Amino acid sequence: MTGEEARGRGQECVMTDKEHEGGDGRTGRRTSDKDQSWIPNIIRKRVCTTFVEDSLSNGALCQCGGMRETHGSNATGDYFGAAIVSQWDSSQHSSEYPTDAFGELEFTGAGRRHSHFLRLSCDTPPQIVYSLMTAHWGVPSPNLVVSVVGGGGCEKVKTWVREVLRQGLVKAAQRTGAWIVTGGLREGVGRCVGEAVRDHAAAASSLSQKKVIAVGVAPWGLVHNREQLVNTQGSFPARYYVQNASRDSCCLDNNYQAFLLVDDGSVGRRGGETAFRSKMEDYISHQRTGIWGSGSIEIPVLCMLISGEAAMLKRVDLSLRKATPWLVLNGSGPAADLICELLDALSAVPMSCTSPPPEGEGSESPSAELRERTRERVKRHFPAEADREKLVDRALSIYQNRDLITVFHGEQDSPDDFDTVLLKALVRASKRVSSDASEYTEELKLAVAWNRVDIANSELFNGDIQWRYEDLEDSMTDALINNKPQFVRLFNENGLNILDYLTYQRLEGLYRSLSSSSLAYTLLQRRLTERQSLAKSVPTVPCSPDEPTPLKRPQSPMSPISGPSSAKELSLYEVSRLLWDILGDVCQPFYYSPLGLDQSTSTWKALKQVNKLLLGDCPYREQRCVYPWASLFIWALLQNRSEMAVYFWEMAGESVLSALAGCKILRELSKLESETAAKLSMKELAQKFENLANDVFSECYQSSESRSFNLLIRQSLVWGEATCLEMATAADARLFFSHDGLQSLLSQIWWGDMERSTEVWKLILTFFLPPLIYTNLISFRDPEEEGKTEQVPHGQDTDSLDGGDATMFSLTDIMDEDAEENAAIRVNLKGAPSSNPKRPFILLRWREFWFAPVTAFLGNVLMYFLFLSLFAYVLLLDFKPPPPHGPSTLEFVLYFWVFTLVCEEFRQTFFRGSTTLYQRMKLYIQDMWNKCDITAISLFALGMCCRMFPWSYEFGRAVMAVDYMVFTLRLIHIFAIHKQLGPKIIIVEKMMKDVFFFLFFLAVWLMAYGVANQALLYSYDPRPGWIFRRVFYRPYLHIFGHIPIHEMDADKLEEGIECTNNVTLIQAGAEPCTSTYANWLVVILLVIFLLVTNILLVNLLIAMFSYTFSKVQEHSDTHWKFQRYNLIAEYHSRPCLAPPFIILSHLHLFIKRHIRRIPSVKIKHFVLDIRGRQASRLNTWEAIQKENILSAQNKREREKDSERLKRTSVKVDSVLKQMAEIRDHGHRLRMLETEVEYCSSALSWMVQALSQSNLIKPTRPPPALRDLTLQLADPSLMENNEI
Repeated sequence: MTGEEARGRGQECVMTDKEHEGGDGRTGRRTSDKDQSWIPNIIRKRVCTTFVEDSLSNGALCQCGGMRETHGSNATGDYFGAAIVSQWDSSQHSSEYPTDAFGELEFTGAGRRHSHFLRLSCDTPPQIVYSLMTAHWGVPSPNLVVSVVGGGGCEKVKTWVREVLRQGLVKAAQRTGAWIVTGGLREGVGRCVGEAVRDHAAAASSLSQKKVIAVGVAPWGLVHNREQLVNTQGSFPARYYVQNASRDSCCLDNNYQAFLLVDDGSVGRRGGETAFRSKMEDYISHQRTGIWGSGSIEIPVLCMLISGEAAMLKRVDLSLRKATPWLVLNGSGPAADLICELLDALSAVPMSCTSPPPEGEGSESPSAELRERTRERVKRHFPAEADREKLVDRALSIYQNRDLITVFHGEQDSPDDFDTVLLKALVRASKRVSSDASEYTEELKLAVAWNRVDIANSELFNGDIQWRYEDLEDSMTDALINNKPQFVRLFNENGLNILDYLTYQRLEGLYRSLSSSSLAYTLLQRRLTERQSLAKSVPTVPCSPDEPTPLKRPQSPMSPISGPSSAKELSLYEVSRLLWDILGDVCQPFYYSPLGLDQSTSTWKALKQVNKLLLGDCPYREQRCVYPWASLFIWALLQNRSEMAVYFWEMAGESVLSALAGCKILRELSKLESETAAKLSMKELAQKFENLANDVFSECYQSSESRSFNLLIRQSLVWGEATCLEMATAADARLFFSHDGLQSLLSQIWWGDMERSTEVWKLILTFFLPPLIYTNLISFRDPEEEGKTEQVPHGQDTDSLDGGDATMFSLTDIMDEDAEENAAIRVNLKGAPSSNPKRPFILLRWREFWFAPVTAFLGNVLMYFLFLSLFAYVLLLDFKPPPPHGPSTLEFVLYFWVFTLVCEEFRQTFFRGSTTLYQRMKLYIQDMWNKCDITAISLFALGMCCRMFPWSYEFGRAVMAVDYMVFTLRLIHIFAIHKQLGPKIIIVEKMMKDVFFFLFFLAVWLMAYGVANQALLYSYDPRPGWIFRRVFYRPYLHIFGHIPIHEMDADKLEEGIECTNNVTLIQAGAEPCTSTYANWLVVILLVIFLLVTNILLVNLLIAMFSYTFSKVQEHSDTHWKFQRYNLIAEYHSRPCLAPPFIILSHLHLFIKRHIRRIPSVKIKHFVLDIRGRQASRLNTWEAIQKENILSAQNKREREKDSERLKRTSVKVDSVLKQMAEIRDHGHRLRMLETEVEYCSSALSWMVQALSQSNLIKPTRPPPALRDLTLQLADPSLMENNEI
């Protein structure tokens, strides 16, 4: 197979894997791990095919390193070809064959997970190998590749180099998500890196998200015990045994995740992998970081030189010509020390050529002085090398590319700052490669790719650099897609305007970048496929016709954000449909306005309009997103990104509603998620948002009760005109409903304008004697005084947010059906509540009593008791025969009463809300008590029809009797309003589920015992009724102690009973005789049955009941308050009259809605529509309370012991670093003191010598040390001496 064929086959393999991963989501990768039978068809090995005799081995060895016996007959038989060849060459004297070593590697006794390995030819295209590693082996794509070279063989690695690898390189790789590429053998630097990776893995937390990835690239012919890896079908795993682990050897190191064993056909020779390794590094350097290559930069590749022999200079030179940056450890060994000396000593020497030539060694030679100095240093470091001039040329070529080389002084620099050194080295290289690149921009992109926000904070965003929006745009996209919330926060705080950044085109790009393994990707893919099925006239795109277009295109890294889109790519419409499926009818559809769709547009029509829109220029994509933080919040929620979602929630407005919406979205997604871990994390994050909503509302309620009430019922433009109460109900936020502030609002609505302290007996008395309304028996609140008193307790608001509370409302306005004509006046209230139209006192007080939900509830309860009494009387005493003798008058009254109940159920189903008919019916069916109503009404209709005919009269009466039970059980619903009895309803409901599972186990034992008992007692009894009794009914009675011993025990059988064993008589109806054979077995079975059912199963049921009771009772208050809201909302929406008089209210509503065309306000529960300045002030006030909560939470976090320990650790590290600097300064001072002493001694000797000579005739004697000390102590003496 040629290289081009292999490359094409490799790309086909990669695309197949991508399709598996995209289609299945979470199982594609696992499926492809062991299905690697295609590898031998693509990946090749090399085998020596020409025996070139090694003159030093007396004909026993080939120059490839292999013995003569290992070569085939064709290789050893070509004497003519071998005779004219003097030097063995891999490309000419070896051939490629399918690889026979690949799969997983298990190190015997190592006790760690398996590693991947592959034997491949040195000419294998690197893109195939890289795709195999990332797509099939599951190795995460790197943010950086550090290729460690040098220090191989038996060369001893210095101690400080080991510390740099352990404390610097490995930690930096973990922080940046880097690959460390070495030889992968247990020798030299490769062994040190493996040990450092092992120590880091042992010390790191098992929950650490980032693992250090070490990749070994070694020559196949050098690997010890490589025969253990050979298997033509692949090894899963191959057992690899290593001997003498404490000594350096050419065995594979068990601390590496992957091994690429490069085969050039040689055996026991080093350097065969160098060319492939260079090509691999060059290929990776042209790939982009991030998910699907969505990062803003290409993957940086840095080569790290440790020690090295003379041959390493060629490797460094060739790599520098490809603009690969190098980090050289000064003092680690010959090659590294030579390069460092060249950079340090030759910097002042002029050159005739200042830039590397494009081809060859260069057309211009450096100056003679430079060449001579280079020759001296090469001679000093490599004295034994024969071809010294070639090494000089290599060294000069390396010196010409000195801008790509960074020197690390290991004995002076700290290993803790190694990642910063790597960053500086790559930034320096990027400046050299791209002359117009900004240093700070490239450094920022690298910091984002490595997720090093600490470096960005300390080096880039310290106030010295003025960042522009254009500089942060690409990095912001990178941080969003690759889940780096700390950088998103940093960019937002340092000049990035989210309003300018987030357009609808970028938002669509963010959704196209979703991971194919996420649930949101799968759901959006379904909606995209649904829309594509209608796009008949859309031009085709390069994708398979049998498969839907993926949300993203991996072959174009930047297309998810800025590339052009067609009608077959993801749009905002699919996002809107997904949110509609999740949120239901709580919110209006999202993103309909930019798409030009109307809220009432049907799905089919919307699909056509969207397809038509997407075929055009799509002008909406250039528009700014209206609510950017809320849109990003939803985007993060759909991906279950906890930290990023919380930050977007902090930045978005309407904190309480946003938190409840996040809770709703996550709980709905958790129901669709199949993976247990993801499901659990979604539930935990949903609970976190519910807690945040509860905390913020608590702060709001403490600040202002009236504003907090408005907050609960205010319609939100951000969330599709939803309210907090509606969203909390949909999200099943029971903790939020248990808040005292919300319950206070519900109590206020429940009692209407009556005082909450009104006794129930006063209500009942007034209900039967309406004139008592106008007495002082029941106290009513004054709306004007209420508006004043509600502002007094919380007068601590700021002046800018206080002032009149213009959003105050009257509960009479909410519950008043006849005042709906003045809804616009009431909603946009500008003054006090007293601005409502005045009514006469008699009419006003009448409405305040009868329109309160508590009155409607009381009326319905009393009338329902009357209904049950009438039903019982008719069923027991006045149930007449079929027509013409019946039904009676009271029975007709009962029929009419049930008819009014049916009318009310129809009103609740079809005349509530503005959603579709299907959604109304679905919402109605979801309620348990509505199911009970449907059952009761259906049974009543069946019984009523059957009782009208003589042939079904008795059946109809029986149905009516059962139906009475259902109607009576419906009475349990009234207990929901009671604080003690309300939770008991939930307990009973959950216990019914426990009973179901108990009955399943019980039925198994009943069946087992009943059949066996019947077969032992009666040899033949064909009567079905008696069989059912004796198999099920009689064993069931045994549980409760009803045991007929005289029919079961042979010793106590009653005499004189007429029975027979004649089969003919038994078939005719005679009683069969009890069988006495094996009667002892009947008694044993009875004992076992009673033991299991009465002791085991009954106690199991009691334990289940106890667990359910304790679990619900623990949160009984929360459960009760939640169902209390449902009850209040139900009776708030009901007409004030109870059945059967409710028919009058229905006629009244019909006239108002369909004849007078008066729109309903009350049909939307607890809704307050505020706009403009009022809404802005309410949002600002809510944001202030949220900031207070976040500040308090941050303060509590800082006061935790763990945070204090972290701060103490940072301070201790700083002190230790300062002490190290002090020690270094002390060392330098001692060196200076030594030099000063030497200089002083030398000067003394010179003074003494001059004094003894006749060259100088001094006018005064030389100063003594004592005189100098006195002069330094007394400055006046120094002045005199100067004079």
